[in-house]
Amino acid sequence: MELNVLPLTQPKPRPTDETKLIFGRDFTDRMFVMEFDRDKGWHSARIQSYQPFTLDPAALVLHYAQEIFEGLKAFRRPDGRIALFRPADNMTRFNRSARRMCMPEVDENFLLHAIKELVRLDADWVPHSEGTSLYIRPTMIATEPVLGVKPADQYLCYVILSPVAAYYKGGVAPVKIWISDKYVRAAAGGTGEAKTGGNYAASLYASTEAAERGFDQVLWLDAEQRRYVEEVGSMNICFLYDGKVVTSPLKGTILDGITRRSVLTLIRELGLEIEERALSVDEIIEGAATGRLKEAFGTGTAAVVSPVGQFTYRDQTVTVGDGNTGELTMKLYQTLTGIQYGKIADRHNWVDVL
Repeated sequence: MELNVLPLTQPKPRPTDETKLIFGRDFTDRMFVMEFDRDKGWHSARIQSYQPFTLDPAALVLHYAQEIFEGLKAFRRPDGRIALFRPADNMTRFNRSARRMCMPEVDENFLLHAIKELVRLDADWVPHSEGTSLYIRPTMIATEPVLGVKPADQYLCYVILSPVAAYYKGGVAPVKIWISDKYVRAAAGGTGEAKTGGNYAASLYASTEAAERGFDQVLWLDAEQRRYVEEVGSMNICFLYDGKVVTSPLKGTILDGITRRSVLTLIRELGLEIEERALSVDEIIEGAATGRLKEAFGTGTAAVVSPVGQFTYRDQTVTVGDGNTGELTMKLYQTLTGIQYGKIADRHNWVDVL
């Protein structure tokens, strides 16, 4: 399939103060779009001016939530070049989500090629300040206009770009987490491992309640027993416990995080043992109280590595370590961001430089 680059007809003013960027509020001049029909397959691939879509009110995505997306970043390096971090893994996960949601798969190489070309064309939008980046959002939605619970026959795949500020503006800061045993994010056999909008919609009520109570994130427990750790908000989570790093196993209810994979690789290289097992909420509370739980941190595209300072479960609050960012957490954050921004050698071939 040919990638057509259409003339830019609607240029936009770029943000001038990179310290005031807000995640997901500003979007670049261009976007990538391609369409799917059951009889024709994918077609009409193009890079065009950023503009609204026209959707039929009966479009299946609006009624039955047949939708998937991905999230990755482009980084401005010291030499001015732009790099993507493990983008091929995002393309593979995009297709895995598509299969789970009965949506057509894309040519991973072609979609990655299109994303790279889109970033090149909008390269001036990649911010220069330390810690900033260009967020990349590939998305697929069902557009067939029909009311009926079924896989659609028509789809739209598109990619938009958004310059974002540094996640930590005042240094890496620990977060406060509320452990929910009333609400669940995903159940075994469901869509928890797919990056689909319904999973995030299901998290909103508990996240809003947590924010109203002064917490930064919600830690989800398993749906069956409401006892074992799953993941935190939009992040996977790890615990430095008894000298080992413990994290939830990939069993279909949590996202197979690309940052998670990278962090686990770095942890093994540091000589630490990793246990992928179910960790109970009781172990967290007891471990923090006795000092066996030394550190806890989330991993995800937005924050990269996010330290946890305290957990609250029901009416009990415990502090992790001394409540500050732990040594391992900081080392992982500095190493991974160093690789992304080109300040540390990439020995794993994780980075694609444009």
